[in-house]
Amino acid sequence: MPVRLRGVTHRPDHVRNFSIIAHVDHGKSTLADRILERLGAMGERDKRDQTLDTLELERERGITIKSTPIRLQYTRENGEEYTFNLIDTPGHVDFNYEVSRSLAACEGVLLLVDASQGVEAQTIVNAYLAIDNNLEIVPVINKIDLPAADPENAAKELEDVIGIPASDAVLASGKAGIGIPEILEAVVERIPPPPGDPDAPLKALIFDSFYDAYQGVILFVRVLDGTVQAKDQIVLMNADRTFEVDKVGTFSPGLVVGQELSAGAVGWVAAGIKDIHDAQVGDTLTGRERRTAEPFPGFKPAQPVVFSGLYPTDTEDYRKLRDALEKLKLNDAAFTFEPETSEALGFGFRCGFLGLLHAEIIQERLEREYDLDLIATAPAVVYRVTLTNGEIFETQNPAEFPTRDRIKLVEEPYIKLSIMLPEDYVGPVMQLLQERRGSMITMNYLGKRVELLYEVPFAEILYDFHDRLKSISRGYASMDYEQIGYREGELRKVDIMVQGDVVDALAVIVHEDKAYSLGRKIVDKMAEVIPRQMFPVPVQAVIGGKIIARATVKAYRKDVLAKCYGGDISRKKKLLEKQKKGRARMKQIGTVEVPQEAFLAVLSTDE
Repeated sequence: MPVRLRGVTHRPDHVRNFSIIAHVDHGKSTLADRILERLGAMGERDKRDQTLDTLELERERGITIKSTPIRLQYTRENGEEYTFNLIDTPGHVDFNYEVSRSLAACEGVLLLVDASQGVEAQTIVNAYLAIDNNLEIVPVINKIDLPAADPENAAKELEDVIGIPASDAVLASGKAGIGIPEILEAVVERIPPPPGDPDAPLKALIFDSFYDAYQGVILFVRVLDGTVQAKDQIVLMNADRTFEVDKVGTFSPGLVVGQELSAGAVGWVAAGIKDIHDAQVGDTLTGRERRTAEPFPGFKPAQPVVFSGLYPTDTEDYRKLRDALEKLKLNDAAFTFEPETSEALGFGFRCGFLGLLHAEIIQERLEREYDLDLIATAPAVVYRVTLTNGEIFETQNPAEFPTRDRIKLVEEPYIKLSIMLPEDYVGPVMQLLQERRGSMITMNYLGKRVELLYEVPFAEILYDFHDRLKSISRGYASMDYEQIGYREGELRKVDIMVQGDVVDALAVIVHEDKAYSLGRKIVDKMAEVIPRQMFPVPVQAVIGGKIIARATVKAYRKDVLAKCYGGDISRKKKLLEKQKKGRARMKQIGTVEVPQEAFLAVLSTDE
C-alpha cells in the first residue's frame, strides 16, 4: 500500500529524468544499488542486492524484466538540491519494448558498457534507441575493477561503433562503488532539465501500469505539461473516459503518496479505474475542464514474433487463466493473447511474445503470481501461405496449416541477425549459422572483436540457438536481431499420430531438410513417456500421407508358455496364436490416453 510522505518542493530546472540502459549483465542493477545507497534511499534494514528488481524471478535469474522508476534527492557540494527520477531498464532484446517506453519518460540516459566485454549487440541497439528519442547520452565504463577490464579499449569501441567521444566516458564500478560521485555530477551537468509549463492544460503520458486489487489500475505517468492532484477530474483521451483522481505520488521504489505532480515529474496516479481495458499504455491523460490540444503520439505497438499456446492442466482454471492474462498484459503491454481450442488439451489461449525468453518469463510469472499450472505448446512464428486459388493468409498455428495440395507457396519470416564476438570464435559461430540456413551479409572487424551480420529464418533461432551460441563462444558472443520481411521456403507440416489418431497439439511446421530429424526426435520421446498398454502402440511422424518416422510403445506381455515345461511344439504354437488373436482384438477396441506428462516432456525439449 502507498505510504504518505511530505512532498519535496518541485523546481523543474532542478529535476533530472534519466534511465540506465545497457546490454544484459553489464551491471545496471548493481550500479543503481550504489546510486541508491549514495543518495540515502536505502536504510540498513532495506539493503539487498538488485533493489530495483522487484520481482522474485528477476533476482533469481539475475536479469531485469520490468523497468522500475524511483525518485531520489541529490545535494551538490554547493548545497543545491536536485530531484532525480531514475528508471532501471531491462537489457535483453526480448524486453526492448520496456526500454522504449521508459525512454519516453526521460531526457537522458546512462549508457553502461562492461570494461571487460566492451560494446555488445544490445549496447548498440539501446544507444540508437536513445538517439532516436533525442536523449542526452552519458557513457559509463562499468566493472573497471575486474582483472580482465580494459576501459580504454571499451571507450574506444564506443567511439568507433556509436560515435560517442571516448573522453566523455565516466569510469566506474557498481560493485566497488567507484565513480558514483562523478556519475551523479555528470547527470546534473549533461542531462537537461525537463521542458514543460506547469500552468498549461494537463498533458501526461501513461508509460506503464499495474492492477491493484483495492485501488484498481495504477497509472505510471510522465507529466509533460500542467499539474495533477487528488480530486481532479481527468480524461483518458484514447478511451475517452472520465475519472476522479484519488491519489497521486512518486516512487521510492514503492508507491509514496504526494500532494501533486506537475510538469517534468514522473509519478503515479490512482483514479479508481476498475476496467483494465480503459488504461492503455501510451494513452494521454488530460483535464476534463482544460484539455490539451494534442495528445502524445504514444508508442508504436509491439509486434509479437513468437507464438505459443498456453493451456491450464485443469480445465476449470480457464477463467482464472484469462483474468491472469488480462492483468499481466496491463503490466506487460508487449504480449497478446486470444482464445483457442485443442482436441488434445482443451480450452486455452494462443499467446504472442517478443522472443523465447519473453515467453518463458510470462509462463513462469503466470504460474508463480497467479498459482496456475500450465502446458505451453511448441513456440512458432507467423507463416504466410498463398493458396492455389490465390488467397493469402497468415498463420502461426500448425493446426490451421492447409493440406499440401491446396498450397501454392509458403513464406517464412527472416531476420537480420547481428552477432558481436571475439575473433577467436568466428569459425565455429559461422558453422552454426550455416547449419541454421543463414546467409552472410558482411563481417566487420572492430579491434579484437568481430561483428557478423547474417540473414536467417526466424524459426531457426527460436529454440536452442542462443544456448549453442553462448556455449560455442564460452559466453562472449552477444546477439541482436530485427525482422526484415518474408521469403519463400520449402516448409512442411509434420503431424504426430498415436495409435493412428493425430495429436493436434504436437504438430509442427518445419523446413523440409529438417523434417525427418525433428520427427524422429519427437516420436522417440513420445514412445518413452506414453504408458505401456496390453497391445503395442505405434507413434508416427507424418507429412501429408507419408510416414517419415516411427517408434513403438512395447506391449505388456503375459508369459503364456510358463506352464509348457515339455511336450510337443504344436502346443506352444497354439497358445501363442491364441494370444496373438487376443491382442489384435484388444487393439481394435482399445484406446490410448496420452497423459499430460507426455506433452510436457515433448514440448519442453530443445527442439
